[in-house]
Amino acid sequence: MKFLIDANLPRRLVNIFAERGHHAVHTLDLPDGNTTADSAILQYADEQSCVITTKDSDFTTSFWLNNRPEKLLLISTGNRFVELTREYVIVHA
Repeated sequence: MKFLIDANLPRRLVNIFAERGHHAVHTLDLPDGNTTADSAILQYADEQSCVITTKDSDFTTSFWLNNRPEKLLLISTGNRFVELTREYVIVHA
């Protein structure tokens, strides 16, 4: 699976995903780095079939209202993360 790690998460997540057999890119690795606009992040994720991994609620709004991104992994504060699919909202403790 391919992941795009948003600017609000640490770059070391790229290595964590890679150690588990996934491909991951951090926004720091994109041409505009951590200043990459959300629209460009959405476009990159669409083109590369990436799961956007973020703490940014803006992507949640876009996910529900605009059906973009196609795949979203929302990490919340504390010891939980939330996985959103078109059919389910899954809270992992």
